[in-house]
Amino acid sequence: MAQTPTSNRNQPRRPGRGRGRKEEQSREDELIDKLVHINRVAKVVKGGRRFSFAALVVAGDGSGRVGFGTGKAREVPEAIRKATDQAKREMIHVPLRDGRTLHHDVEGDFGAGKVVLRSAPPGTGIIAGGPMRAVFEAMGVQDVVTKSIGTANPHNMIKATFSALANSSSPRSVAARRGKKVSDIVARRSGGAAAAPAAPKEQADG
Repeated sequence: MAQTPTSNRNQPRRPGRGRGRKEEQSREDELIDKLVHINRVAKVVKGGRRFSFAALVVAGDGSGRVGFGTGKAREVPEAIRKATDQAKREMIHVPLRDGRTLHHDVEGDFGAGKVVLRSAPPGTGIIAGGPMRAVFEAMGVQDVVTKSIGTANPHNMIKATFSALANSSSPRSVAARRGKKVSDIVARRSGGAAAAPAAPKEQADG
């Protein structure tokens, strides 16, 4: 007697190829993108002037990943779209302490722009100018103190900020580079902060 083929209705389905694409698309939809600057550019041609727009956009996931991009097109929405796509492709990961601030103070420069980024205690907020504020809001930083020295060009400020963020490191990476434990790096940092207020007291007793 011939056996009838069993049905595959009750068998669990294997994950298809489209599932990874859907997850990647959902991650891109959750990204935070902010328009930092838009500039109108005029090109003189034989028939007159030809106008186009250049956009500067910052994108991040709110959890330490952030990137920036530029785009140029005849229309503003198209320029913003090109800049946003570039920002999503060139994102970097910045280690954060407790998911709210930087691990240490860093400096960065690009061209005539120079920035100083300092970690801050809880409740400080984002103390930064327009272009740099967009970077930290997209990155998910809650407490930071910044200072811009030099030019106020948004492009130079953004690139100087990313130059500083690229130099930021976590205690885990520092410990791995030095061949030590993370507790040794963190204890030294906390011990130095605790020993600083004790110096005036010893001078007063003497």
